Formats: sequence, C-alpha cells, structure tokens
Amino acid sequence: MRTKLIGLFILAAVIIAAAAYAMFTRKPEVTQINGYVGGEKIGLLEDTEITEILEKKYHLRMDYAKAGSLEMITADATGRDFLFPSNQTALEMYVKEKGEPVQSEIVLNTPIVLYTRKAVAEALTAEGIASETAGVHFVNMMKLTEYIEEGKRWADIGLSQLYGSITVGTTDPTKSNSGNMFAGLLANTLCGGVADTGNVDAVLPRLQSIFQKLGYMESSSADIFDQFLKTGMGAKPLIAGYESQLLEFAAENPDTWEQVKEDVVMLYPTPTVWSSHVFIALDEAGTVGIEAMLDEQVQKLAWEKHGFRTGLYDAPVDVEHFGVPGLAQEITQVAPMPDAAVMEKIIAALSM
Repeated sequence: MRTKLIGLFILAAVIIAAAAYAMFTRKPEVTQINGYVGGEKIGLLEDTEITEILEKKYHLRMDYAKAGSLEMITADATGRDFLFPSNQTALEMYVKEKGEPVQSEIVLNTPIVLYTRKAVAEALTAEGIASETAGVHFVNMMKLTEYIEEGKRWADIGLSQLYGSITVGTTDPTKSNSGNMFAGLLANTLCGGVADTGNVDAVLPRLQSIFQKLGYMESSSADIFDQFLKTGMGAKPLIAGYESQLLEFAAENPDTWEQVKEDVVMLYPTPTVWSSHVFIALDEAGTVGIEAMLDEQVQKLAWEKHGFRTGLYDAPVDVEHFGVPGLAQEITQVAPMPDAAVMEKIIAALSM
C-alpha cells in the first residue's frame, strides 16, 4: 500500500511539473493586425529583424495591403485595424470623413527629394537651377517651376539627347502621397509661401497645367522609383520621391548601388516638405502597432536599414553609413505642407 502511495505521489509530482513546465515555456499567442500601408514602407515591414522584434517583444504580426495614402482613407476599412499613410494630411482627411481614430502617432519621417542622373544635375547646375554646398545638391524650386511653366525643353539646357519638355515625374497626386506632397510643394512655390485658402485658387490653373504635361502617372511611390532606376535617364530624367527610398536601396543592394552611385544624384528642394508617416489605429488591437513601431530598436533599424529619419535619428551623425554621396546631415530648409482643406482643393483640381 505504501509503495502504491509513493508511486501515486511521484506520478502526481511529474504531472504537476509537466504542467508547470508547459505553462512557463509556452509561447504567448501572437496577435495579427491588418491594415493598409504605403508601398514605400513594405521593405521595413518585411524586414526579418523587425518582424522578430514585433513577434518576440510585442507578440504582434502585421499583415497589410498596399494602398496610396489618399486611397486608403476612402477605402473600405472593414476588418482593418490600422492605416499607415505617409503624411498628416491623410490623417486630417480621415478625421474629417470618419471622426477621430482610436489613436494616431507619427512614427517615421523622410523629406521629399528629387532624383536625377549626373548629366541632368550638371545641366541644371549650369542653368542656376541646382547648386551644390558641401557635397549636398539642392534645387531652386522657384526657378525649376519657371522653366517648367515656360515649356523649356531639355535640349534648351544642353541635353539634346533627352526628348520633350522639362518636367518632374511624379506619382498620381490624387492617389499617392509622394505625388500629393509634390503637388503641395509646387502650390507653395507658385504662391510664394505656404498655399492657403486665400491664395490657392489663383494658382490652381497653373498647377493643373504643370500636371497635365506629365501624362501617365504611377500610383505607387515604390513603382516610380523602381522605374527610375531600371529605365535610365531617357525615360525618367527627373522624378520626385522620398529620401528614404535611395537610402534603403543602397543598404539592401550594396553591390548594385556600387555600380550606379556615381550616376544617381539626389537633389533637396529649397524648400522641401516633410513626409510624416503616421500610424492610425482604428481599434484597440491597432494601438499595439504604434507601440511596436516606436520601439527604440525598431526606430534604429528604420534609419540604419530603411533610411527613415525617426524621432531618435532626425539629425543622424552617421550619414556615411549608407555610402550615399550628397546625403544631408540635417534637413533645415523645410516649409509646412498646405492644410487638409487646401490639399482637398488641389486634389479636386487635379482630378478634373
């Protein structure tokens, strides 16, 4: 009898120990949240180092569909926990259309820049449109806009190998954030300051004329940048995009970047505008995404591997990290974007 009791005691102890081991070693359940994301952030969200941090530290997995910043605001959000557009205008429009979200926070920043090739940069510099200071290239937006409005051709500035008039390739401003922000930047330029409800109506016909010259426009910032790299100077001599795109490309494709870095030139508009990537939580599950994106290690990786200037890295000292010539240490010449009401007017005019 005693032997049987000892056996039962040992069995019970084993069962309890096994249950305790299972309890303490069981991995917490990972919650998946779903949302819409701008294409320029796909690389960051698919980064294995970042996804591991999200799963291990926040027990979170983010699933998404790619959408333009303005498209996602009007899209059906059923079953979505978050939106991740690329500017605050999108948030303002969301609030106007659907009310205050559960939570929102700017988690990433990058300035709007222009991308071109060495020969074009040299021609623009000779015309006084572009300039170089301490190795960083800048473009005078007022003068560039004058040349575009006057219908100057590439041949007029010594680039006879290029066809057509001087333009800036951009994404569709009625769908995509980079095109939308470039439209706001142009509106500011035409108004001689920040476009507002008192002055924007006067420049809308000029803005329409500029965009009508562009023909077909991509709907994704990632797509137009990819086309710029692949199709060469003749197809896309000058485009608008994000600073982060080139930095991410250089970090992820060092061998390819080494082959093309002497020919690709990044120009900072004077002034430029910030693209502030805001995470919009549509429900409580989505709020965990904000916390995860603001994680110190995630923010560090967002800069070092994907080129986003974050709250911790808005004035990075390690610009040599990317091996990208002409990367500005700080972004100092910045104008505010027109507010949501003005941008809605601009979008409506460019939709006609």
